[in-house]
Amino acid sequence: MDKRKLWCGGWLVAAAWAAVFPFIMAPEPHRVWGMSACLGYLCAAVAALSSRPRGRAVSVCLALGGAVVLPFVLLVLTGTAQSEVGVVERSGLLTLRQATPYLPDPHTVGEVTPYLPGMAVFGLPRAVLGESGPLPGVLGDARLWCAVAFLGCLWAARRAIRPPAGAPSAAGGGASRGYAVGAFVASPVVALPLCVSGVDLPLTGLLFLALAFAARRRPVAAGLALAAACSLKWTAWPAVAVAVTLLAHHAGIRAAVRGAAVAVGGTVLLVLPSALLSPGPLVQQVFAFPTGRGPFETPAASPLPGRLLADLGPAGWYAAVAMLLAGGLAVFVSLLVRPPHDLVSAADRLAVGLCVAFLLAPAGRFGYLALPVTLAVLARLVGGAHRKEPAHDLVVRTSRPARPAPVPAARGAR
Repeated sequence: MDKRKLWCGGWLVAAAWAAVFPFIMAPEPHRVWGMSACLGYLCAAVAALSSRPRGRAVSVCLALGGAVVLPFVLLVLTGTAQSEVGVVERSGLLTLRQATPYLPDPHTVGEVTPYLPGMAVFGLPRAVLGESGPLPGVLGDARLWCAVAFLGCLWAARRAIRPPAGAPSAAGGGASRGYAVGAFVASPVVALPLCVSGVDLPLTGLLFLALAFAARRRPVAAGLALAAACSLKWTAWPAVAVAVTLLAHHAGIRAAVRGAAVAVGGTVLLVLPSALLSPGPLVQQVFAFPTGRGPFETPAASPLPGRLLADLGPAGWYAAVAMLLAGGLAVFVSLLVRPPHDLVSAADRLAVGLCVAFLLAPAGRFGYLALPVTLAVLARLVGGAHRKEPAHDLVVRTSRPARPAPVPAARGAR
């Protein structure tokens, strides 16, 4: 199929996806994003059919403008966002006031902070700048810093896995890969959460960065990225096992132990102060609430298998937890039996583990699945195609080497 038609078809599918939001009972930020993104995708589809050399670049720019830049600026200027943004900004304010982001006795679900203490970093700008004036209001928006963290992680990961100077590379591959990355950022999978919420994007970026560092045999850097991710949400903790097995395969047991020690030690340092100051609220709001065992009902109620089981009663909840643990154990065993050997295989293994967790958890929503999808796609776009390791010990013999012909004796020799 012609690449121009393929790109046009992709933008039309994205436009159809975005066009649904203005016509359903979606929150206001989603409807605003849908109207702007749909227009941007349609313009990108028309530009993708152009035969000019820069047609693909123009289509990506139009999609980014309509699905990311325009709705992001509009929503930030008007202060319209999902409730998670307000939770993150409040956690930053509480951290400044009491050194912990958790209210001791929340009275409504909106006062619950279901994140680990590291997420409060993105709410600190609002706590410091306040809301007096348009510029502090914009610079204090947590979505801005979540987007900066995500894009910064992509940039750092691209630099980490970039081939050394002088290494052979496909001609034009860098430009094509750049267009593909830009198109994926403009796609609904990334553009929608970036504009309306953004709280999962720093987690996604840090996990991808950690795997990139592990693939490049940099255990300390991978451990630091893992520690930052694990201090945001406990759903990042399975990534430690994946990155450690990748380090063990590439750099040896010592490097794997070093990376694991940095990851675990850094996470403890970042989480321990809040755990000591407010242990009860942390357990109730971070662990019990998201799994449906807290004093308030979690809004994450998509009809996923684990949620449907949990709705059957206590026995169903325990069955969902048992299936979740069994799925996690199966993924862990797969790491031991067949460890990942490059960035793509590691991202795929982590994506499978996260999908199992989100599908079988007693509470969840469809939007959580964007995280594993993003990891798997970015590994292929930024890290390159899946490549098998060279088989250095394989020797192929085509035929038995011929014996050298005997040298004839010189004439006259007896």
